[in-house]
Amino acid sequence: MTPAPLSAQAVAPRGLPPLAARAAAVKSSPVRDILAVTARPEVINFAGGLPAPEFFDVAGVAAAFAAVLGGSWSGGKALQYATTEGEPSLRAALAARTSARGLPTEADDLLVTTGSQQGLHLVTSALVEAGDTVLVESPCYLAALQVFAFAGARVVPVPCDEDGVDPDALDALAARERPKFFYSVPAFQNPTGRTTTAARRAAVAAVAARRGFWLLEDDPYGELRYEGARVPWLATYPGAEDRTVLLGSFSKVMAPGLRLGWLRAPEALRRACAVVKQSTDLHTPTLNQLAAARYLADRDLDAHVATVAAAYGRRRDAMLAALPEALPDGAEFARPEGGMFVWARLPEGADAAELLREVITYDVAYVPGAPFYAADPDPRTLRLCFVTQDEATIREGLGRLGAALRG
Repeated sequence: MTPAPLSAQAVAPRGLPPLAARAAAVKSSPVRDILAVTARPEVINFAGGLPAPEFFDVAGVAAAFAAVLGGSWSGGKALQYATTEGEPSLRAALAARTSARGLPTEADDLLVTTGSQQGLHLVTSALVEAGDTVLVESPCYLAALQVFAFAGARVVPVPCDEDGVDPDALDALAARERPKFFYSVPAFQNPTGRTTTAARRAAVAAVAARRGFWLLEDDPYGELRYEGARVPWLATYPGAEDRTVLLGSFSKVMAPGLRLGWLRAPEALRRACAVVKQSTDLHTPTLNQLAAARYLADRDLDAHVATVAAAYGRRRDAMLAALPEALPDGAEFARPEGGMFVWARLPEGADAAELLREVITYDVAYVPGAPFYAADPDPRTLRLCFVTQDEATIREGLGRLGAALRG
């Protein structure tokens, strides 16, 4: 008897193979989850890390795109594939800006990335094998923790205080753990807003040279300074020159929707990152790169940043002035010199994540601090973004927060 064709047989469908363990293990960002829950327009949302859209130079960016697409500068090249390393005109402009800020840089020292978040992914992919150790500040930028976890890294936090990372603790952990790199946001750190002092940066550089690990410096906020003097990048300190990757971004000073960042790294690591990028997206969009280069050629970005920073500084001051009334007795918060965030700690016994359930019913939101810790989270902590709303809205939002926390 001839068997029926396979297509005619009744075959029970089998289940699909499972997700990769790394995909199943890495959790969604609680910041993104909170933004989805609080998308209602009546909510005053201090949870995000969103620049204020009213300060985007829409006219300047539009003119740059029009010039590129109109052919007066680059013509049809803007719609073509580009090199993985990035458009030479943009890399040259970025190298000039970096050099002017005290770190001599050539265009060939840079790799253009699709946001500095991609830079984190590229460096981690190029350096980290599953099981390798990565040292991070405690607490740490949440999306960096996601990248490291997805790579299968063993993430070890290093104690910090108001001056930045504790160099003695960094030295002891590096001796014990033999990390691939130490990840840091030294300027106006996310989430705490603190700035690592020059003395601490010099000590970090010395530890890295002595113990033999890379330094990964993420600097998305460094140009948003409202008081005090600028502190040089890690790569400028003795011992760090040949082992530091610097990540930069236009997201906080031009427009996050452009998704333009860059990394500066020693040649061998930079080449490895370019290979990883080829497997990821081939190259960052040509049109966006050329428009950014045109913007830098035609406009004064530094003047624009100064205008934005002045407004953000006023918003920071409004938040700092209203917080004592909004937070309960015994709470603490830090005064950032720049950036986008204020870090607060509620009194003993409080749980910021549990309290958020009630706070949201008052149409205001923050981010609980616990997810920013690689280990031993402090449930009392929370992060507030002060740049997205104007001063009056900040005062109204903190009034709601105070009413919610008082119950």
